[in-house]
Amino acid sequence: MADIRKLAPGVVNQIAAGEVIERPASVVKELLENAVDAGATRIDVVVEQGGAQRVRISDNGCGIPPEQLSLAVASHATSKIQNTDDLFRVATLGFRGEALASIASVSRMMVRRRCAASAAGAELEIRGGQESPARPCGCPPGTTIEVGDLFYNTPVRRKFLRTTQTEFGHVAEAFVRVALARPEIHMTLTHNQRIVHDVTPVDRWLDRITAFFGAELGDGLIWVDNREVDVRVSGYVADPRFSRGNNRMQYLMLNGRFIRDRSLQHALGEAYRGLLLTGRYPIAFLRLEMPPQAIDVNVHPAKLEVRFAESGRLYSQLLAALRNKFLTTDLTAKARLNPPDSATGPERSPADPTPAHRQQLVDWARGVATSGHSGAGSAANGRGTGTGATPPFRPFDGAAAPAQPEAARRPTTTSSATESEFRVDAPHTAGLGMQVHNRYLVTESADGLVVIDQHALHERILYEQLRARVLDGTLESQRLLVPEPVSLAPAEVAMVLESRDLLRQLGVDVEPFGGDTVLVASYPAMLANLNPGEVLRQLVERLTGAGKPPERRDLLDDLLHLIACKAAVKAGDRLSTDEITAHLEQRHLF
Repeated sequence: MADIRKLAPGVVNQIAAGEVIERPASVVKELLENAVDAGATRIDVVVEQGGAQRVRISDNGCGIPPEQLSLAVASHATSKIQNTDDLFRVATLGFRGEALASIASVSRMMVRRRCAASAAGAELEIRGGQESPARPCGCPPGTTIEVGDLFYNTPVRRKFLRTTQTEFGHVAEAFVRVALARPEIHMTLTHNQRIVHDVTPVDRWLDRITAFFGAELGDGLIWVDNREVDVRVSGYVADPRFSRGNNRMQYLMLNGRFIRDRSLQHALGEAYRGLLLTGRYPIAFLRLEMPPQAIDVNVHPAKLEVRFAESGRLYSQLLAALRNKFLTTDLTAKARLNPPDSATGPERSPADPTPAHRQQLVDWARGVATSGHSGAGSAANGRGTGTGATPPFRPFDGAAAPAQPEAARRPTTTSSATESEFRVDAPHTAGLGMQVHNRYLVTESADGLVVIDQHALHERILYEQLRARVLDGTLESQRLLVPEPVSLAPAEVAMVLESRDLLRQLGVDVEPFGGDTVLVASYPAMLANLNPGEVLRQLVERLTGAGKPPERRDLLDDLLHLIACKAAVKAGDRLSTDEITAHLEQRHLF
């Protein structure tokens, strides 16, 4: 058996760095939290090459006394706790005293500080954990920490860093989390000498949220405020017409600290049950305020997860607060002729059929088949639709209709309501088929009737056409006279800019604009009637929704499906006789 040895301090710090410093964004997070704890009213963040080359954070906080400068970068040295009891009433963002030592062990770090009462400052340089003597320097009051060549002495960790845009996306997200939690602090973020964010102090939290996520979302936020004994839940939740395909737009701030908590996120989902489509997630910006002794923040190396003394009570409070608010708020979706199915559009369509409507239409189709074709069967389940990964041609969601009495299978003519609801207008009857309810196409087959969802059929046709054009490089794109600005989350901006070549293949050309905004410069010609911002957000959700980088071929196919879905006719669209004929003829081509 090998001898047991005590690890050297440098090895200990690098192990700690592996837990705390995952990527440049981790450095930004830790240093921002130190600046906030120092009482800074202004914090400037400068990064180069996504933070891998350089991170510099300057603040105007209280600074570090000159005699404690060397101690500040020592392992487990902190001014924020004194004994074990303090661990159970932590009121600061940092308290472990390992961040600076961990960062210094895997980078080249320079610390400059000056207290307001001091005439001169001092600086300390550490390379790979090796400290040089402190020396005097000139600097403004506060602290400036510069971290260069992150992971230069741990190449195994460095090779796992992603592209510059991806790493900067994580840096920007870390910046946004702190800036959202502290709207009273003036904060700036600069990347490669370009100012990305410059958010000034505000009195209203909504103004800080709007500065990052745009006025459109800001106008759709609903204020929530609930207090029970010593726990307060307040902030904003989005109208159900705003949602995302993932939960990354759920910002929970606990006593000024951004956290992730599955229980609270589940409560959010339960509050929106029945208001959002399956697979959609609500948007929320919530503050939780409670006594420090009611929580344990010492359960996660990066302090992103906490433990609540009464988690069930907090879950119930959040759920009740949101449900009560929704009961007193008009959440009626605005009906449109063609309701969009995008992330920012209304989630409910008054044109969607009820189960009763579907069953009555099945009965009607069966009655026609029985009276008009000897031995004809029920609606065909996808005959002639081809194969592939595209949405199948499914009659009435593919559900088989239960057996009905003979009288129920015949179309009735005695009820005016039934005649009005299921009237088939003459102009919509073609040689090959007809349109019913502005939703289904009905045509003949050798076995009886085929009832086809017009949206699914048109989507399949467009998908095959798009795929052929993309492979041939002939997809038509039109350049917008005025580029469309689109506000996205920081990580989404990074993903869009990283995927510009892939998006360009689809006819979408995007350009950086600054902050969390990109410009849509060109757009597929077939989507001319759709909002570029809505479609880009849908594309972004497909890019980021997998949780891991998808294969380029699969991603391209997924995006083609999305564009085809957006461009296809919708339920409720009235088709001409020629359009009905064209769609039904093309279904046999695939």
